[in-house]
Amino acid sequence: MRTASSTSAPSPVGEPKPQAAANAAAASFAALTEKLSYLSPEGLEQVRKAYRYADEAHLGQMRKSGEPYITHPIAVAAQCAEWKLDTQALCAALLHDAMEDCGITKTDLIERFGIQVAELVDGLTKLDKLEFNTREESQAESFRKMLLAMARDVRVILVKLADRSHNMRTMGDMPRNKWERISRETLEIYVPIAHRLGLNQTYRELQELSFKYLLPWRYSVLNKAVQKSRQRRRDLMQRVQKEVEETFAKAGLSVRISGREKTLYSIYKKMSDKNLSFAQVTDIYGFRLILPQVVDCYTALGLLHQLYKPVPGKFKDHIAIAKLNGYQSLHTTLVGPSGLNVEFQMRTEAMHLVAESGVAAHWLYKANESASDSSQQLGHKWLQSLLDIQDETRDATEFWDHVKVDLFPDAVYVFTPKSRIMALPRGATVVDFAYAVHSDVGDRTMAAKINGAQVPLRTELRNGDVVEVVTSTVASPNPAWLGFVRTGRARSKIRHHLKTLAQVESKDLGLKLLTQALRAEGIEQLPNLNDTHQSLWDKLLRFTGSKNQDELLVDIGLGRRVASIVAKRLVTLLSELGQKPDAVLLSQERFTAHEKVSQGSVTVDGSENASVQYAPCCRPVPGDAIVGYLGRGEGLVVHTANCGVAQRLKHKDSERFIAVEWSDEPTRNFETALVVTVSNGKGVLARVASAITSAEADITWVNMADEVSGQEATDLRFVIAVRDANHLDAVLRNLRRVPSVLQAQRVVSNSYTPELG
Repeated sequence: MRTASSTSAPSPVGEPKPQAAANAAAASFAALTEKLSYLSPEGLEQVRKAYRYADEAHLGQMRKSGEPYITHPIAVAAQCAEWKLDTQALCAALLHDAMEDCGITKTDLIERFGIQVAELVDGLTKLDKLEFNTREESQAESFRKMLLAMARDVRVILVKLADRSHNMRTMGDMPRNKWERISRETLEIYVPIAHRLGLNQTYRELQELSFKYLLPWRYSVLNKAVQKSRQRRRDLMQRVQKEVEETFAKAGLSVRISGREKTLYSIYKKMSDKNLSFAQVTDIYGFRLILPQVVDCYTALGLLHQLYKPVPGKFKDHIAIAKLNGYQSLHTTLVGPSGLNVEFQMRTEAMHLVAESGVAAHWLYKANESASDSSQQLGHKWLQSLLDIQDETRDATEFWDHVKVDLFPDAVYVFTPKSRIMALPRGATVVDFAYAVHSDVGDRTMAAKINGAQVPLRTELRNGDVVEVVTSTVASPNPAWLGFVRTGRARSKIRHHLKTLAQVESKDLGLKLLTQALRAEGIEQLPNLNDTHQSLWDKLLRFTGSKNQDELLVDIGLGRRVASIVAKRLVTLLSELGQKPDAVLLSQERFTAHEKVSQGSVTVDGSENASVQYAPCCRPVPGDAIVGYLGRGEGLVVHTANCGVAQRLKHKDSERFIAVEWSDEPTRNFETALVVTVSNGKGVLARVASAITSAEADITWVNMADEVSGQEATDLRFVIAVRDANHLDAVLRNLRRVPSVLQAQRVVSNSYTPELG
């Protein structure tokens, strides 16, 4: 069964190819004119002008169905006319494929139709002309462009959804090998966007058509089952409707009742998600009640609950608390005649318009200014967040990953301490809430309270929670937050902050490394980036492949470039300008440099963030002999000098090692791993833990080996935080004094790397 549409001119799938006369009629402007009565004469003439231009541009092009190509832009414009979109949007709908398929430029459109129409068409145009490494990258970039255009002007996505709707209606004319890809793309991208923006009618239609072409056999079987069920239950549904109408008539309440049926896709999803048979899905049928005023909706609810028994837990008030996309209705499920579950939805006319048309209601509902104002705000925060995410995320695939996070219907509703209600995706945490309030609040979040009680920042929010965020001027985003935040906005803000921090730190480290490497080559300092040395830097940047000096220093700091190699090239370039190495400095550096290290030493104290990492295989602490490895893209990784991993890396990649030494005053505690062998007995873990804490060390992780029956000893593994090697020795001495401890030692090899979550 093909889903018909009043907005599309082409004939349904499966019917004979239209004849020439029918083609001509479908391709004519007359097919669209009757829907444009709401336009002014000037607006109608502008749309007619766009039609002529598009018709001429697509002349000779045919669709797979054999129809003239212009029938597609007409059908898209007709859908936009159903939403009462303005003249500019209708022109863009007619011209949306002109730039992509007909070689027409944006400049041409600006000259003929103005800048706004040209911008709308440009936002709808794919990026097929650009080169991309993969299809996924191309698709991600296309969606990024479309979504950003949509954030600036929501008409872009309305035209795009009309375009996709018509393409899905005529999918039967496409080669079968394209059905799955296009249907899956529609289901994963356009359906959630339609839902997010409250376009429920389009949302349901795109779901059904995607299901039909993605899983045609299941669609067909389920369709037949629903038709049989519909025939069996027709009498029951008519009886319910009659009883409801009589009840409302007695109460003197004006109501418009219409039947509604679950879509095949939503039935399929419920069966699949909850592992149900078709017979177990009981809420397939329902009624929608349109009432004059909001108070009438609640009165209707009371009348229905007197008429039939409500199903416990199946009442939802989306009027008091609207959904994320602006949807408002009262929902209740009642036990009707013969035990049949029937869902009722109650809403006003304005709510119904918004429920079906979402953001398009701004154009549809001109009579009621308040409804127009509220509908204009639908999706506004989400659309604005697209621009915010774009500011921090320049990579198209990463941008799309962030956006996908927000494209789902479930939500939780929480309150600020001042009783302002906020809607967030289900699973959102305190950190998501903080970033939803303001990015500065998120960045400076230090602690939080829910309903007056202190909670961890990773705590998931629940409906009705009152959330209070405690901020501090010295607080900053923690990389660990990325493991639990739920919203794209929070994720992009955290990543942006960490990237910026890493860039600054890596640049400083790169400058230090390159300066030290230059001194080892007899050059006192890095040449300034000025007119004198401009050509030298240009040659050096061409040699390294870096865009500028900052990028080169960041690459050295991250280990993507080896400082000694860059320094040697720089010395060669300086010698061409007549600057020779200083013989005294050269001899000093060579006599004082580390025997096995090619560059000068770097001092570490634990205050570094992204630019320096302490290897988890050996967990060095102050007092250990250490070496530094410039991992590719990882920055500086500090190992103990006798670490097995470091020894293997030095054998393969010795030029990436540099000398590292501890600062005289480290700024924090450092983690190290212990294994404590104990004789099994009651309370032994508590005694061992007490010995560690009494030595003023913090336990950050503990694991106890599985006990084997009859085994007298077992291993306890700890990760503890200590000040330095002397502090660690004190902890080990404390442990060895415990009677139950047979052996206590530090884990020094890479054979044991605990999983910390």
